[in-house]
Amino acid sequence: MEQGTIVKISGPLVAATGMSRANMGDVVRVGELGLTGEILEMRDGRASIQVYEETAGLKVGEPVHTTGLPLSVELGPGLVETIYDGIQRPLFKLIEKTGSNITRGVTESALDHSKEWDFVATAKEGDEVSMGDIIGTVQETNAVLHKIMIPKGIEGTIKEIKSGTYTIDEVVAIVTDDNGDDHDVTMLQRWPVRVQRPYVEKLPPNEPLITGQRVIDTMFPLAKGGTAAVPGPFGSGKTVVQHQLAKWAEVDIVVYIGCGERGNEMTDVLNEFPELEDPKTGEPLMKRTILIANTSDMPVAAREASVYTGITIAEYFRDMGYSVALMADSTSRWAEALREMSGRLEEMPGEEGYPAYLSSRLAQFYERAGKIICMGKDRRQGSLSAIGAVSPPGGDISEPVSQATLRIVKVFWGLDANLAHARHFPAINWLTSYSLYEDRLGPWLNEKIDKEFTSHRARMMRLLQEESELNEVVQLVGMDGLSKKDQMKLEICKVIREDYLHQNAFHEVDTYASMHKQFKLMDIILYYYDRCNEAIDKEINLDDLFFMPSREDIGRYKYLEESIADQGYDKIKQDIDAHIANLIRKAGEADD
Repeated sequence: MEQGTIVKISGPLVAATGMSRANMGDVVRVGELGLTGEILEMRDGRASIQVYEETAGLKVGEPVHTTGLPLSVELGPGLVETIYDGIQRPLFKLIEKTGSNITRGVTESALDHSKEWDFVATAKEGDEVSMGDIIGTVQETNAVLHKIMIPKGIEGTIKEIKSGTYTIDEVVAIVTDDNGDDHDVTMLQRWPVRVQRPYVEKLPPNEPLITGQRVIDTMFPLAKGGTAAVPGPFGSGKTVVQHQLAKWAEVDIVVYIGCGERGNEMTDVLNEFPELEDPKTGEPLMKRTILIANTSDMPVAAREASVYTGITIAEYFRDMGYSVALMADSTSRWAEALREMSGRLEEMPGEEGYPAYLSSRLAQFYERAGKIICMGKDRRQGSLSAIGAVSPPGGDISEPVSQATLRIVKVFWGLDANLAHARHFPAINWLTSYSLYEDRLGPWLNEKIDKEFTSHRARMMRLLQEESELNEVVQLVGMDGLSKKDQMKLEICKVIREDYLHQNAFHEVDTYASMHKQFKLMDIILYYYDRCNEAIDKEINLDDLFFMPSREDIGRYKYLEESIADQGYDKIKQDIDAHIANLIRKAGEADD
């Protein structure tokens, strides 16, 4: 272990000399307290180190020791339900050690090395194995079956394997390679966070990640293994959107990174998730969730590491063949940490002071998402979907982080402050948002949900776009200047906005809408519109159409339980038909 000496301290950046044998990316222990840091830059034996803890009190002349290893995470049973900081220190363990305020220089293993797990062998002696092959399982929680995989660098024939109770450090299998050398396999792996975990092949994203949020699933769908950005100004609902996705998205594992956001928002997550029931298992949602908390009052440098820590853990579960969702809230705070460290390194600044490599760093992060064929002989498939919130200052998405993100991700859910102020949530603007997965996911939606799903969606989007144009005309000539059919078009768009796109995250039924129920509601709205247009052709009064009882029933449909949704759907259609038939009959009698 090489020792250097501190020669400069500038906030979280520390410079040390005498580090000629250290490497870029090495983890180091800084000062008498042994603060954790990482080498960012090497120049003639002088190392520039970003320290992941508060550097107040450090002095020039204190020692720096290199570990010779890159920043890595521990992977194995015990990850799920745990809350980590940005460099994978378990926060509850630190509280037990130091109290509610984390003492500097304290380290703690990410996983519990003394806890015993019931290992069930699924491979047998004599099996040929290589990296990624599953040799056994551990029931980590009721919701997660942890699959023990052969780590990188081990390949050969299983000489010995046995089910039983083990700690993560104990040998569960012995593999003999082609040279006759034996290799011990434990349930613990370590992986450098800045290195992408390997896979066999990346597959095209052709299956939607169903979230239960109508504006997302219907209008701007995300594919499993896809990437999405949620930009929006303060108060527009970014965090609630991320919480909803974490709660309801059809994935096996959720990794939630609170990167530089306010502490009270992370507290909400920590309080809510243990109480929320997982619709898949009936267990608390935490039973399949890993949280990484690096709030705004925690050291700025650790923000930069937190997103890599989170995505490496997510890749590990993806490699087991699971569908994983990664929420990063927010990448803007991560970019600000990059900007601060870049400024202290005296690098040439790019636009708005961000480093010139901002775009490439964002791309490296989002490109680690995808639907893949995992390493291993069984060719299992796994997916990792990355959803990043962006917090542009003043809601201006022309700033560098938003623009760099939009060049990379395929889905843009643009949050609108005006919608939020009008209490329309999710405040996703249907005129500015987009999804580049629509064409790929169309065949799946038409086959699995209904053959008219994509045509209905396209029709609703077209109506909303026409509404925007008609509103400009209304401002010039007034509502009376429009034809009856155009007035009907504005009314149906109001129905789409208020009864379909608006969704109450805190209502026990409306918080989640199945794809089947989403299609039924979409179909009722368009059916109501078509029947009204037929009635207009027969000179029926618009007020009789606007205020028919079925109009209110459409608005209440989304609050119906799933079990009676089909009955409600049939009844509303029958009521619309009966009401319009009655209006036409009365109009005919009046003519006579």
